[in-house]
Parts: sequence; C-alpha cells; structure tokens
Amino acid sequence: MSAISILIPANNEEGYIGPCLDGLLAQVTTRTAEVIVSANACTDATVEIARSYGTRFAGKGWRLEVLDSEIGGKPAALNRADAAATGDIRIYLDADVVMSPPLLDELAQTLDRPEPTYASGTLVVSPAESWITRAYGRIWVRLPFMTEGVPGAGLFAVNASGRARWEEFPEIISDDTFVRLQFKPDERLLAPAPYSWPLVEGFSSLVRVRRRQDAGVAELDRLYPGILDREGKAPLTPGYLTRLGLTDPIGLAVYITVSLAVRAKRGNDWSRGR
Repeated sequence: MSAISILIPANNEEGYIGPCLDGLLAQVTTRTAEVIVSANACTDATVEIARSYGTRFAGKGWRLEVLDSEIGGKPAALNRADAAATGDIRIYLDADVVMSPPLLDELAQTLDRPEPTYASGTLVVSPAESWITRAYGRIWVRLPFMTEGVPGAGLFAVNASGRARWEEFPEIISDDTFVRLQFKPDERLLAPAPYSWPLVEGFSSLVRVRRRQDAGVAELDRLYPGILDREGKAPLTPGYLTRLGLTDPIGLAVYITVSLAVRAKRGNDWSRGR
C-alpha cells in the first residue's frame, strides 16, 4: 500500500482546525498516514490547538507535524508541507474541511495505481447560518461543475505520478483549480464518501469570494494559456437556469444577484474562500 501524507495549510483557523483533525482521527482504515499542518502567519491559537493533537495521532499510529512559519500565503504553506511530506499519495486538505470516516480509505484505493490520477470526495456544503448563504448554496451544488465533475473544493488528492505533473505550487490565487487542470477529465476520479465544506456567510462575503474565484481563473488563463481547455464542464445554459428557477426560485434569485454584483465591480475587492 502507498504511504499517505495529508497536508493542511492553515492561517488563523483556531475555530476549524480542531474539527478538521477530529475528522482525520475518526477515519476508519488500516492504513497509516502522516499529517502535516502548515501554519502560516497565524496570530491566533491555531498552532497550539494543532500541536495538542500530537498524542492522539501517535495513539492512532500516525505522525503529526505542525510547521509554524511567519511567512504568509497559502502556496508557500503548501510548498513547506510538500517539502516535509514523505507519502506517495498526497491529500491536500483545507483546515475548514471535515472528512467522513470512510473517505481516506476510498481516496487511497482510488489513487493506488501507476497512472497519474487526481481524486476528491463528494462535497457536501456545511449547514449555513445565514438564509442567503443557504439559498445560494442550494443552487451552487446543482450547477454542472458540481454535479458532473470532480470539483475538489477544499480537498484534492493525487498519487505520485500525478504529483509529478507540477513542481512547486506557484504564487497564484487558485491553487485548487491549478492542480485540477493538470489532469484531463478522465484522470479526475470521484470517491463516493463525503466531506463537509463551508460556504462563506452573507451576501457581501459571497460576492467577494466569487470575485476571488473569477480573478483566479482569469489569472490561470493569462499565465497558462490553454489550461482552461481541460475543464471539461458543461456550460451553464439559460435553459438549465430556468429549470433550477422552477424548483427553487428564491435560491436562483440569490445566485443571480450575487453573480450580477460580482460583475458590477471588478478589482481586488475579494477574499479567500471563507
């Protein structure tokens, strides 16, 4: 069986890192893994909370390493974690993601092959506090990108030959899209087991995150001409939107309003995914 490394970049995640690590401790598997939390420019208790899990992971037979750097930025944090990792299978996990107990085993089984392969689990949006985020999320999870592909938002994994597709993570906005598009659609595989991932709360936050996502895609198109050709997702047609609206008019209204607000103001008024 291939060795597994789980890499978690973390910037001020004291409210999330505990449940994330609890989810890893709850994995039902006979495999062992190393977990590397790559804290970057944290000013809260993220590092202390992560390090407090060392004994529990040791009891599971897993190694936990917590890197603490004053240098900010997710790509740099990912590169530091990669440099410390030893596994052939690499699972890149956002600190606000909680994996369901079967997922690690399913990802490992999917990636135990010589061909370059990308994998993720089945994304489930965490329950939102605000009604507007709940409405937006109901439509977002039904878009073709979510229902027909392997989006990998918050969690993606590759085998050794897949990791060889790129060198270090570049200093770009959208690391997850960059990695996903190193692979053709038929090289991206979905594990049935779910993981939970939160959307941001509230209208203004949704708009800022969507602007960030759009800026990230535009940056990839500019820096890596042709990379978007590997997306392989079906277009979002007016007919498809109409069908969504017939079943959830409030959700569609919120989704369209956020989309229009994103287009109304371009620039750097955006934030990370949460």
